[in-house]
Amino acid sequence: MELAVDIFNYVFTSIMIGIAVAWMFLIKSMLDSFRHTPYLDKFEKTNDTTPKVSIILPARNEEEHIGKCLESLINQNYKNYEIIVINDSSEDNTEKIISEYGKKDSKIIHVNAQPKPEGWMGKNWACMEGYKKATGELLLFTDADTKHKETVISLAVAHLLSFDLDALSVIPKMLSFDFWTKITLPMISTFLHTRFSALKVNDPAKNTGYFFGSFFIIKKKTYDEVGTHEGVKQEIIEDGALGKKVKEQGYKIKMVRGEHLISAVWARDRTTLWNALKRLMIPLYLQSGGIAIGIFFAVLFLLFMPFPFTIYSAVFALDSISFSVLFATSTLSSILIYTGSVIEVKKALFLKLKYSVFAPIGSLVVVFGFLAGLVQAKSSSSVSWRGRSYSMKDHVQSSISV
Repeated sequence: MELAVDIFNYVFTSIMIGIAVAWMFLIKSMLDSFRHTPYLDKFEKTNDTTPKVSIILPARNEEEHIGKCLESLINQNYKNYEIIVINDSSEDNTEKIISEYGKKDSKIIHVNAQPKPEGWMGKNWACMEGYKKATGELLLFTDADTKHKETVISLAVAHLLSFDLDALSVIPKMLSFDFWTKITLPMISTFLHTRFSALKVNDPAKNTGYFFGSFFIIKKKTYDEVGTHEGVKQEIIEDGALGKKVKEQGYKIKMVRGEHLISAVWARDRTTLWNALKRLMIPLYLQSGGIAIGIFFAVLFLLFMPFPFTIYSAVFALDSISFSVLFATSTLSSILIYTGSVIEVKKALFLKLKYSVFAPIGSLVVVFGFLAGLVQAKSSSSVSWRGRSYSMKDHVQSSISV
């Protein structure tokens, strides 16, 4: 019996060592990303032209946020732009609010989206409906729960043109309101800052392409040539899929930091948090079930398992060398997870440090959310967004590559 326990302990000691090494790499990647990612407002301006910008703003059941978003867009210091606001079959006061703003400001073009065709995700269809009304050379896609400082469009256009880019995406400040999102988002951000690091997006030699849906600006010509939103009509994470297509087809894209200029809501409550977590796993499963399950277990061990193994080994740490070694390695891994959480909280999310204390609980929420995504990936209502449910059966996703 003792031999079996020792073998068990040493097997998981080796796993804990692997996890510790992985976290050292993750933390280095995070710090490199924070240190070297360029900023939207820090560049040498070499182009002063002001082409017309069409802002495409889809909105479904956004009565809580749409007014603040429109206020921030109306007050931009850029002169040559229009705001196309698409009411996507809202069931609250969204349409009324858009209409009221449209009467006050001629820049606002109010569009009521036609009923969503079969095979389209709702937001993707709304973006397409807005695009049909666009008259600008540049298209700026943003979300209804996003707020923009008054210089954002001027900076984005100048940055895009000065570097002769085809598309530019800006990392916003991610807002969270409830306790569960605040303890979970640091763990998810670790994933985003490594897998979709701006350094990878900005490197022409890397295949990584990604847009933040809260803010990306793209040349109309480029958008047309990559197939518009019609080319990603079934994608759950349509901004990621569109960014991936633009990069893969050889266009020049760039991702920059703009947390001090743009803020966006990541999840509004526990329900939207839960759906957001499922949305990250479902595309992986629909590409390859086996690989997605493997990724789930990798996430389980990377984010959570060091904590229970620390407790388990601590109870018997004085009984044998195998327990002592397991305790040392699992404790090191746990400390590194906490370190990653602290870095994200302070450098990316600007939350209070106290939310890092709950890293084990936040990690467990992520694990269960991913598990729910695996279980429901092919159900009749695997994805929910703004009051709609979608079945993703037979829809291969490409927004997140395995």
